[in-house]
Amino acid sequence: MNVSHASVHPVDAVPTTEAGGADQNANVPRVRMKDIQGMPGTVGGLALRVSQFVFAAAALSIMASTNDFPSVTAFCYLVAAAGLQALWSFILAIVDVYAILVRRSLQNYRVLGLFTIGDGVTSTLVFAAACASAGITVLIDNDLGSCAKNHCVQFETATGMAFICWFTTLPSFLLNFWSLASR
Repeated sequence: MNVSHASVHPVDAVPTTEAGGADQNANVPRVRMKDIQGMPGTVGGLALRVSQFVFAAAALSIMASTNDFPSVTAFCYLVAAAGLQALWSFILAIVDVYAILVRRSLQNYRVLGLFTIGDGVTSTLVFAAACASAGITVLIDNDLGSCAKNHCVQFETATGMAFICWFTTLPSFLLNFWSLASR
């Protein structure tokens, strides 16, 4: 039976120029890819953080300016979630400003993990609060028709600001998660 057989051809090892050939690769500096705008420590990331803070603070202040928001649990939840988001975004904006000023990269695994978890939690809370508040505003305006007795315009505006805050928080979370997962 004529069957072809695989053959192995030996290849000579390339000689190293230094005595410690294996240690030579350990001293080579690692090349880092350029940071993508929107990630922590970049100008795009700072812009996202500032916009998150502005929209969360707007939702918080508009909702808190009404005198009857404590009577609805969803509105209280929106105030709490927007307050937490504003605080989180403000702190991370300060960290981003510091990182930009001292030209420091925030791509450390632990720091990135903390940012990812924090963005995931706050974006989920803000989205849930905005959805709950949107449901209540639709109930008050369309179903009950009692917008004249309530602050419907303020409720709807605060809910809209919360949704916009979520839209600016989501890219931060996704970029951090992508960077963390690609390590």
